[in-house]
Amino acid sequence: MTRRDSASTVEDRPHDAPTEPDPHDRPGRSRWSPVVPALVVLALLTVGALTVRHLGGYGRADAGTRATPEPRPSRAEDTDGFITAKISAPPVGSGTIRRFKVRVEEGVGLSADRAAREVRKILADRRSWTTDGHNGFQLVSGGDRDFVVVIASPDTVDRICGAAGLETHGEVNCDVGSRVFVNLKRWTTGSPEFPGSLADYRALIINHEVGHRIGHGHEGCPGPGKPAPAMMQQIDGLDGCEPNAWPYDKHGRYLGGPNGP
Repeated sequence: MTRRDSASTVEDRPHDAPTEPDPHDRPGRSRWSPVVPALVVLALLTVGALTVRHLGGYGRADAGTRATPEPRPSRAEDTDGFITAKISAPPVGSGTIRRFKVRVEEGVGLSADRAAREVRKILADRRSWTTDGHNGFQLVSGGDRDFVVVIASPDTVDRICGAAGLETHGEVNCDVGSRVFVNLKRWTTGSPEFPGSLADYRALIINHEVGHRIGHGHEGCPGPGKPAPAMMQQIDGLDGCEPNAWPYDKHGRYLGGPNGP
């Protein structure tokens, strides 16, 4: 688990107006009409204007002109191809309450509402991040949010995380901006390095990635036979620790370890 054109319109040009024949014209004599240079100048000005507009649309411009940035969507998660869970719930925990949404990629066979209930249940568990008394979470279906949990296919996770410079190789999750991307493969099959239940592995995914959101870095194994920290990259191996999905034990003790890469 890793911490993860402008279409130019051509202006109408004036048509040449018909002119009366010049009685002084003689056969075989060429005549330079004053309309021709005017059309050439107009054409050059039009091409120049179109060039500046086109470059400006890409955040570039010629010397002496200011680039015009392309418009961006108001919310990166509000794009086609994902379904937002339509349920909201009261906050859990205390202290800083972070509002979150849950989204699921269309066509992957996963219910967004069901996933949202599971994510909230994990964060509401007394072994999760609410135990420290400083963090709380609220599931919302609309309005402002602090982060979004997105469950997506491995290819989609690779594409979006890769665009942010994070290599997920079709296997792991990532944290990009305000979005936590959960690899569907990990959500539905668990990990070969984690012998616990699928429910516990889902808890590990959420606790690990949300842990990053609230400021926790990676941690290592504290010693052979001890619970692996939730902030440990357990998909890379346990280093002698026992698999564990939760940042706290049932008595409220933090299950941490030394700082990791």
